[in-house]
Amino acid sequence: MPSSIFKVMKTRMDYQGKRVTVMGLGGFGGGVGAVQFLAARGAQVTIADLRSETELAESLAAISDLPISAFHLGEHRAADFSNADMIVASPAVPRTNRFLKIARDAGAVVTSEMNLFWQHNRGKVVAVTGSNGKSTTAALIHALLTAAGRRCYLGGNIGRSLLPLVAEIASDDIVVLELSSFQLEDLAPLHPQPDVAVVTNFTPNHLDRHGTLEAYRQAKQNIVAWQRSDQLAILNADDTDLIQWPTPARRLIVSAQPHDKPGIYREGDDAVYFDGCAAQRFPLAQWLPLPGAHNFQNALAAAGCAISLGATLTAVEAGLKSFQALPHRLQLVAEIDGRQFYDDSIATTPESVVAALQAFTAPIILLAGGYDKGIDLADFARLIGMRCKAIALLGQTGERLQTCLQAEGSAADFQRFGNLEEAVRWCHARATQGDVVLLSPGCASYDWFRDFRERGNAFTSLVNNYSGCKAG
Repeated sequence: MPSSIFKVMKTRMDYQGKRVTVMGLGGFGGGVGAVQFLAARGAQVTIADLRSETELAESLAAISDLPISAFHLGEHRAADFSNADMIVASPAVPRTNRFLKIARDAGAVVTSEMNLFWQHNRGKVVAVTGSNGKSTTAALIHALLTAAGRRCYLGGNIGRSLLPLVAEIASDDIVVLELSSFQLEDLAPLHPQPDVAVVTNFTPNHLDRHGTLEAYRQAKQNIVAWQRSDQLAILNADDTDLIQWPTPARRLIVSAQPHDKPGIYREGDDAVYFDGCAAQRFPLAQWLPLPGAHNFQNALAAAGCAISLGATLTAVEAGLKSFQALPHRLQLVAEIDGRQFYDDSIATTPESVVAALQAFTAPIILLAGGYDKGIDLADFARLIGMRCKAIALLGQTGERLQTCLQAEGSAADFQRFGNLEEAVRWCHARATQGDVVLLSPGCASYDWFRDFRERGNAFTSLVNNYSGCKAG
């Protein structure tokens, strides 16, 4: 996307008395963080969100003590954009939105919560992105660096805004940021130069927003494009697309196969960190509490990052052993009569579901489908049809998946559902002792739910309604 579409500040702004519209308060923390930051600096803040007061209740409660100029919920008003000095837009809002055009035409600065943080942050930045695994990898990096004794902050797309805390972050602190393609697209005009960039993988995603695979790739590549030669890019060498991305930074590769280049590699159940001169081997599988080969790969990247920033193997061991799985990421939520129920609602791409399926040897009853992001689902349907005992098909993509499964002549038991409650009841009825019931949709949640968190919480609540349940 041309940088002219997204007008940003090149220098820090004096916010005192400035008229600022926060477009999209949302529930992920970014909108709330922006409001808290701006209100504390004397800005006249107007909140504009298409959602209702009821839908935004949690976010509104978090800013109830702040002096907000106006709340315009359930609609957008042109005056909030034409009369503003600045618009802080949610990453979820397409930058071609007509209200943002009104603001730009009126001369307002259009920015985002992440861009504001980037401009004010003094700490060292570890930026993490990827089509899958970026949240877990970012959280692991934060845990390992904290165990190493570094003062470290975790934020970004993981759902935690660091903007209200930016003034307390010192130059020697480390900020670990999970960055989505939307946030990286917004950051492009600032030519971001993270001290360390970590990219887990690259597969088609968000084509409904970016339009083409190339546009999605360009957004992701912003994380490494402007790095300096004294900075570090940690890249997945097993991803044939990603490993070719150009960057001026020094490379540290991550691979499931041994290499002779500087990097961190898997050898059996061990990890080997090689800096180009000496190698350090450690029992990563023994230290890692997360299941699945994909989490081993995430931990490789995290350990490589932490060691490159000075962490010892003792700190890596302590950080890994104490790490707890993030909610909605292959999280065991209940065990009922020998049936295990896992919430993997974060799985919004086919590739992430593949990784989840590979984490189990037991028979799997899968809940799959959701919002249609415009990606090809034929191979996904073929795989789940071969791997799963039964499949509950959900949301907008349920019909497409059903058609594909029928065309393949899948032996799996599958059925479409109009709501999650019916799907969970059906899955529970078909599960026998030793089975895994897995919510790993492979699609976004926007057709039925506000976000993957709400979907995961709904699944957990429905599962825990069954008698005899033991929470995981």
